Amino acid sequence: MSEYAVTDPATGEVVATYPTATDAEIEAALDATAKTGRTWHRTTTVAERAALLRRLGELHTERRDQLADVIVREMGKPRDEALGEVDFCAAIYGYYADNAEAFLADESIDLLEGEGTAVVRRFPIGVLLGIMPWNFPYYQVARFAGPNLVVGNTILLKHAPQCPESAELLALLFLEAGFPQGAYVDIRATNDQVAGIIADPRVAAVSLTGSERAGAAVAEVAGRNLKKCVLELGGSDPFILLSSDDLDATVAAAAAARLDNTGQACNAGKRFIVADELYDAFVEKFTAKLLAAGDGIAPLSSVRAAETLEAQVKAAEEGGATVASMGGRRGAYYPPAVITGLTEDNPAYGQELFGPVATVYRAGSEDEAVAIANDTPFGLGSYVFTTDAAQAQRVADRIDAGMVFVNGVGAEGAELPFGGVKRSGFGRELGRFGMEEFVNKKLIRTVR
Repeated sequence: MSEYAVTDPATGEVVATYPTATDAEIEAALDATAKTGRTWHRTTTVAERAALLRRLGELHTERRDQLADVIVREMGKPRDEALGEVDFCAAIYGYYADNAEAFLADESIDLLEGEGTAVVRRFPIGVLLGIMPWNFPYYQVARFAGPNLVVGNTILLKHAPQCPESAELLALLFLEAGFPQGAYVDIRATNDQVAGIIADPRVAAVSLTGSERAGAAVAEVAGRNLKKCVLELGGSDPFILLSSDDLDATVAAAAAARLDNTGQACNAGKRFIVADELYDAFVEKFTAKLLAAGDGIAPLSSVRAAETLEAQVKAAEEGGATVASMGGRRGAYYPPAVITGLTEDNPAYGQELFGPVATVYRAGSEDEAVAIANDTPFGLGSYVFTTDAAQAQRVADRIDAGMVFVNGVGAEGAELPFGGVKRSGFGRELGRFGMEEFVNKKLIRTVR
């Protein structure tokens, strides 16, 4: 039986099943991407590939309703957020189409001695394997495939087993946009097949967004075969509140940071660290705000995801924490909750809670707030709210994370690098930095 199936989390109904790829189909996909990769970048210009990417973005806009409906059905995303995800993808493709030539332009190097010239010229490295998660089925692909296709790399894309419909639709859009056969190939592979693909000499590198366990497994195989990898493995992002001149607005921002994608975003605010003098008022307002969202909360991606979150919250409560919520799990639905009183020995203290559950901590000083923020195995994103501009920059410098957002949430952009440190992984996506990950920066030194 195939592991690839669309199961509507709102109803539990299995809408459709898709066959897992056979070994022969995997071999054909590898052969196609390798064959195209050998010639495509040599027979096209950056501008020509950028035009294909621009058309792909236009198709996202033209089919936004259809695209949105699919992921609402696959993983329960609220429809307005699904439409927003499609629009963000269109912006990402447009951004790389606009900037690819500048990002990939030759870079001259001033010589310290000797005559002649030295230039760094950017080339693709070959076939890239992308292993993508279920929580942002289109956006995750856009930030990986967009820059790499315009470079001239070719893509094997293995999507999450619960997202085969969106994966198939995307593959058709790439072809409709004009990308050649073998430039972007969707594969419904098993974990064993993925290990073999990474090891295959035709594959140059791999990018994964997923769990720590999956990242460790991929990195192990990639390292054993001397393949570069980029890993984005989630986070438990701190939201530090040190001062506010409008607490209601700050609470609204905090709630938005926690409830984006029903709390199923790697870089969502998850741990709220509040200055002592604001703590009581914040907890009261924040709890009311989150619990009020329960009436219209969307389901989590699956019953299994809701059960996992339920077990984590139960363990936190049994470990001595206080949980404020409006009831229990119903199928894939899990109501928003706020956890206070977490201590370092509580099992939930170092965990990522992937859903609409927030933890709140009291901090007696700036130093204590930073210490709590950094006391996590993760280091993806973070948020700092304060009315003191100097304090904002000081605290931002001290946070161990790949990204810091000051006095704002939802401020990501196609031009801004995305990625983390520590157990959140390594490497960057988006912006100029994302385009640099899988590029051969070839030195050409001419003496005369």
